[in-house]
Amino acid sequence: MPYERTSSVIHAREFLIELSINTNLPEAIRRQAKQLLRHCPSWIEILGADQLEEHLTDGTIFQPIFSSAIDRL
Repeated sequence: MPYERTSSVIHAREFLIELSINTNLPEAIRRQAKQLLRHCPSWIEILGADQLEEHLTDGTIFQPIFSSAIDRL
């Protein structure tokens, strides 16, 4: 489901943030988590995609996929 994908992206980002700041982990793992975070969308980007999708689907038969995802988080 679309909201599950969105939720997974959000939770994966949160997990990478936790890994990147955990000083109990080896530096190599924290560094890799930081590198991966550069490619994860931020909350602002996810919400921006939500707004864009809602705008693009207005007046069509298509339903936005992000709206329900944000409401369920």
